[in-house]
Amino acid sequence: MKLHTSMPTGLTQYYQHELSRARFFSSNDIANCWHHLERAHIIGQKYPFPHTAVHWEMLKFGFRIKSPKEIIGQLPRLLFGGVKSFVGTIPVGNTGGANVHPLKPMPIPGDIQELFNKYEK
Repeated sequence: MKLHTSMPTGLTQYYQHELSRARFFSSNDIANCWHHLERAHIIGQKYPFPHTAVHWEMLKFGFRIKSPKEIIGQLPRLLFGGVKSFVGTIPVGNTGGANVHPLKPMPIPGDIQELFNKYEK
């Protein structure tokens, strides 16, 4: 078991880019906003603070679109996601939304896998 405490510097810029893209699209393009939140989740889910932060953004998104399912689904993820990251028991590739089971591993998009190969040693 590997404890994950902080995101590698190289990954941080890509994680931040996805969050900034989500914010850019948040007011006028909900589908693209969500797409970038999911990508930020995949990149950050191994690391407690980024993982928790992206679930906070997803919770705010749920309120923005007035989705009870997303709001309720994000609450346990917000509370427990960071802990699971810390101890290294995350479902790799999971996109983080209430539309998928929180423990279901999912395929990692190729470009994100390339980032992991490059920056996670």
